[in-house]
Amino acid sequence: MTTRIVELRQGVLKKNDELARALRTKFEESGLLVLNLVSSPGTGKTAFLERTLRELRAAGAHPAALVGDLETDNDARRLAASGAPVRQINTHGRCHLEAEMIGDHLESWRHEGWQMDNFDYLFIENVGNLVCPSSYDLGEAVRVALLSVTEGEDKPLKYPTIFNSSDIAVITKIDLAEPCEFNAELARKNLNEIRPGITILETSAKTGAGFPQWLEFLSGRRAGRMATQETAI
Repeated sequence: MTTRIVELRQGVLKKNDELARALRTKFEESGLLVLNLVSSPGTGKTAFLERTLRELRAAGAHPAALVGDLETDNDARRLAASGAPVRQINTHGRCHLEAEMIGDHLESWRHEGWQMDNFDYLFIENVGNLVCPSSYDLGEAVRVALLSVTEGEDKPLKYPTIFNSSDIAVITKIDLAEPCEFNAELARKNLNEIRPGITILETSAKTGAGFPQWLEFLSGRRAGRMATQETAI
């Protein structure tokens, strides 16, 4: 029975990886920079993304977002207020998004007139979970792991796989660091222990702290994507 379960899991992951590779090719060809945002529930992921969408649009960029939740479209409606195109994905009990879900929603969106090459960024807000999403590639170019000051400095040590597989770690709610007695230096040490040299940003969606650095990171990765696309052409 155990062997059968392992085989089924390997088959699911193999199919997901194949679909993710196909998505990644499409994203690269269109010049779309796709980011997968992962965190535990309550990290402030939606507030972080909401400010990101607003600031990118104010700077003249064209972002869009897919939002994963088990149920409700609360976060999608909240993010749509930014003016960016937003689509909800309800997993109905699954603790993560999968490449097939991304592909299906993008295809449905396409039939409504949405075209990848009309946008600069696609943010995928994954389901709040630090375990399951680590195994599922969504075709993204950048995986962003968010860590709130309210969660403690040892989160990377407790959930090493998700942080080790991420390209950047974003510490959120930094405006609450002092009352939460959050040790940013220790958090950075733990992050570097799991993923040596990982880019780390300290941010606050409330005050805007760290967002200039975050936007600079995004523009840099977007420029790199465009340069790669031009080279391929």
